[in-house]
Amino acid sequence: MTTDSTQRTRVLTGITTTGTPHLGNYVGAIRPTVQASRNKATQGFYFLADYHALIKCDDPARIQRSTLEIAASWMAAGLDPDGVMFYRQSDIPEIPELTWLLTCVTGKGMLNRAHAYKASVDKNNAAGNDPDADVTAGLFMYPVLMGADILMFKAHKVPVGRDQIQHIEMARDMASSFNHLYGEHLVLPEAVIEESVALLPGLDGRKMSKSYDNTIPLFSSSAQLKKLISGIVTDSRAPGEAKDTEGSALFQIYQAFASAEETNNLAKAYADGIGWGDAKQILFERIDREVAPMRAKYEELINNPATVDALLLKGAAKARELATPFIKELRHAVGLRSLASAATTQTGTKTSRAASPAFKQYREKDGQFYFKLVDPQGRVLLQSLGFASPKDAGMAIAQLQQDDAKAMAALGQQVGLGDGVSAANVAEALATLRTELAEKAKGKE
Repeated sequence: MTTDSTQRTRVLTGITTTGTPHLGNYVGAIRPTVQASRNKATQGFYFLADYHALIKCDDPARIQRSTLEIAASWMAAGLDPDGVMFYRQSDIPEIPELTWLLTCVTGKGMLNRAHAYKASVDKNNAAGNDPDADVTAGLFMYPVLMGADILMFKAHKVPVGRDQIQHIEMARDMASSFNHLYGEHLVLPEAVIEESVALLPGLDGRKMSKSYDNTIPLFSSSAQLKKLISGIVTDSRAPGEAKDTEGSALFQIYQAFASAEETNNLAKAYADGIGWGDAKQILFERIDREVAPMRAKYEELINNPATVDALLLKGAAKARELATPFIKELRHAVGLRSLASAATTQTGTKTSRAASPAFKQYREKDGQFYFKLVDPQGRVLLQSLGFASPKDAGMAIAQLQQDDAKAMAALGQQVGLGDGVSAANVAEALATLRTELAEKAKGKE
C-alpha cells in the first residue's frame, strides 16, 4: 500500500447475492456506488456478500447465478475493478476469522435487539409459535458478520439507508469493546445516510422487491423491458383527464432516471391528461436510453463467467494484502501467538489496558445517542442523557477527556454520576484516560 492510499477515506459497500439485479438495485445501490468509486479522495471497497446470502437462501445455484449477475451488473454500469477493491466475500478467509474474534466480545443482549432477529421473534409471537422457531444462528449472528466485513478493512464510511444504521452502530460497539480489551486496532466506522437515494416502486406500486415479485430486471431485453413497463399498475383515468404525479409508480420510476427538466415536462403532461400508454412509452424510452449502452457489456460478462471469476479472484488477492497482515496483528493482540512470545503476556499491554476506564457509546430505541464512562470492573461512573447525533455525543466525550471540570459544568444535567460515584472518582478516571492518550500520541511521534 502506498502512503497516498492509506490517507484516503475508505468507503465500503456490499450487495447480498440472492437474486437478479433490478431497477431498484440500480438506482439505489449500483449507480451511486459507481459514481462514488470515481472520487479520487476515497478508496472504495465493493464486495459480493455471498456469506450473507446463505442466511436468506438455501438454493446453491441461485446464489452462484446471483453472484455472477451482480458482479456483471456492477462492471457493466462502470465499476473499474482495477481502480477499487472489488471482491467476493467468501474469497477472504480472514473475514470469518474476524467474525469469531468479534463474537467473543459482542454481548448477546445487543444481538437480541437486532432488527432482523426481532422481526422474526415478533412474527413468531404473533403466530403463537416458539419465539425462536425457524430462527437460525446465522440470522442471529448476522450483525457480527457484517461488523467483520466493515472492520476488516478499516472502513471509515459505510453508505446505508436508514433501516441499516443499526448495523453500523453495532459494528462501532464491537470495535469499541475489542479496542478496550486489546488496544486500538479497529477503526470505528461512520454511517453515511443515503437520503437522496431513490426507493423505486415496483409493478404493483409497492417497494420494488424480489419478495413481492414485482421487479423489473435491470438488464431485461428492450422487448421485455417494454412489456414489463406496460404492466405497471395505473388508475382508470382516461386520456384527456388530468393525472396525479403523487403516488404514481410510473412517475416515480421516471423521476429516478430523468433530469429535472424531463421530470417537469412529464409532470406537465400528467396535468394535461396524457394517456397512460403514452406515459409508459416515455418511461420505456428514458430507461432504455440509459440501460441499453450497458446491456452489451453485461451480456459479454454473463457469457464469460470465467472472466468474471478471474477478476474477482484478482480483487480478493489485492484485498488480502490488507486482510492477511491485519488478522495476524489481531491474532497476536488476543493471544493467538507464537509460544516464544509467551513471556510478554505476563507483563504485556493487555494488563494495563484492562485496568483502564473506558467510554462506551450506543444508541437506544428512542433514536438518541448515549455514552457512559465505566471503570475496569464495569461500574458506571458517568451516564449521559440522549444526544441527537453520534457526533454530538463524541464531542461531549472529547470535552470530558480534555478538561473534565469545565466539561462537567458545561454539560450540566446532560451527564450524571453513577450510583455511589463521586466527582473525584470521575476526575481520577478521566485523568487516567488523558495520560494514556498523551502516551499514545507521544509513541506515534
